[in-house]
Amino acid sequence: MLDEPGTRTWYAFQVNENTFGIFDTFDTEEDRQAHLDGDIPAALGEHGPALLGKDPGLRLIELIAVK
Repeated sequence: MLDEPGTRTWYAFQVNENTFGIFDTFDTEEDRQAHLDGDIPAALGEHGPALLGKDPGLRLIELIAVK
């Protein structure tokens, strides 16, 4: 994906009429950190406030099971 070969998948989702999110998966913790340090989060931080109703939130999680 873009210049992030360690980004395995990403999902855009809608919670309700006004709440949306993106869920990314990565091969390694280093790949996740490379993504967080990359161009997409930087652009979202720069342009997000003008495009969104409020600043975007970022929550890191650890998957404990996958089927």
